[in-house]
Amino acid sequence: MASHIERRTFLATLGGAAAWPLAARAQQAAMPVVGFLDPRSPDTMAGRLRMFRQGLKDSGFAEGENAAIEYRWAEGQYDRLPALALELVRRQVAVIVTPGGVPSTVAAKTATTTIPVIFAIAEDPVRLGLVASIARPDGNLTGINIFTGELTAKRLDLLHQLVPTATRVAVLINPANAANAETTLRDVASAARAVGLQIQVLNASTSREIDAEFARLVRDRPDALFVGGDPFVNSRRVPLAILTAHHSIPTAFPLREYVDAGGLMSYGPSITDAWRQVGVYAGRILKGAKPADLPVVQASKFELVINAHTAKMLGLTVPPTLLSIADEVIE
Repeated sequence: MASHIERRTFLATLGGAAAWPLAARAQQAAMPVVGFLDPRSPDTMAGRLRMFRQGLKDSGFAEGENAAIEYRWAEGQYDRLPALALELVRRQVAVIVTPGGVPSTVAAKTATTTIPVIFAIAEDPVRLGLVASIARPDGNLTGINIFTGELTAKRLDLLHQLVPTATRVAVLINPANAANAETTLRDVASAARAVGLQIQVLNASTSREIDAEFARLVRDRPDALFVGGDPFVNSRRVPLAILTAHHSIPTAFPLREYVDAGGLMSYGPSITDAWRQVGVYAGRILKGAKPADLPVVQASKFELVINAHTAKMLGLTVPPTLLSIADEVIE
């Protein structure tokens, strides 16, 4: 009799032990999954990812606690984005975030009409056909418009004020990001004509091509360089800042991170704030909000940052008019 009871107790205990991993697995499966799609590699993204996770946290979700994140990085190979987007769709994620610009957003939009997509892009999402309107996106996409594209003319004008003797300006773009490259060139050409500048186009989609174009830049010696706002190019901000300083080329960059790395000047939106906002919107979707009901957030804070130390190294005097409007001057 006793052995019969012991056997029953043992089986009950065994059953309980076997149920534990199942319960843990079920809890994990119930945890909402955020799909993350980006054209770059993670090694230059730590600060931005921190802000994205902060935004998620502001909406009540912490990675590994009550939400999971599936990361897909294209490592600079834009043609991999469609397949990576489909992987996330097959994984049945609750929301896909694409803070890396238009190519990843288009890949996600093509891959699904039902899973919500939260983007951060530099161009007009209505013109690109991503949303019906800013106030009422009316589909499965919404997000942040960070306007770096629309600020092209202003940034070129600021560069011209800093280097008033310039007559020839090189423009660095990524041809793999076709829509962005086309818009940048159109806007730069029009702004350059207005102030009598000639432009020379530099195309680079890989680190090797950046090096090759810089070798050409050193040979041709234009008076200044204008760097287009592109996710891949932005991910090379540290080597670009170093190259421009080393070769004494006055350069206007789209984001302050370049200037923090030693670049001369930048004019653009706060990118870290945009990434935080993507996290906030992703969290709101996890709570049940619909993309159609979340208006596209338009960046409203633009910052002019000048590295006075780099200016001195390049033999440039920053005019008082620029110093007076700069949001920050790095000494």
